[in-house]
Amino acid sequence: MNKSFFSLHALPQTLLVLALLAATQISVAQQLEYNKGFEEAEAKNWEELEVPPPPAPKTENLQPFYVGPTATQTFAIDTKSLAIGKDGVIRYTLVAVSQGGAKNISYEGIRCATFEKKIYALGREDGTWAPSRRNQWEVIVRSKVNRQHAALAQDYFCSNLTIVGDEKEMLNRMKYRKTLTDELLRE
Repeated sequence: MNKSFFSLHALPQTLLVLALLAATQISVAQQLEYNKGFEEAEAKNWEELEVPPPPAPKTENLQPFYVGPTATQTFAIDTKSLAIGKDGVIRYTLVAVSQGGAKNISYEGIRCATFEKKIYALGREDGTWAPSRRNQWEVIVRSKVNRQHAALAQDYFCSNLTIVGDEKEMLNRMKYRKTLTDELLRE
């Protein structure tokens, strides 16, 4: 057969593919431009509250929560510190204990709307707080190790970038090991 026959026969398909690619590029660019305005407006309108750290946690107020089978530490939230702020930040005191017994205490926040975390202060042995040097919002990493923030956000606090429930409901999910995924599966 003649090569020009194949070229002419394939021409409409090639033009269709090119037209679809061009339309897709234009659509993606328009969507990015459209979203850009909302993201900038949301970022400009959001103001974080200045909240002082709570009192040092007491052992009787600690609520352990499940992080995963690969966790090398145990984690708990101070039930008296858990608070949902008017700025949409869920603040809490986190207590992490290593297998050797070393304890780390931090006052932190999770922002469901952006799936970010922030460490405000670190607990000292005498019950006081030291301001965190990493006092900035960071994206929560969903990994198999060091996933305490991902566990809190996706299992107990947030769904689809939205806060789910109040403080009591969050603590009950931790206490009874009923994650947000479990609740969705029951519906």
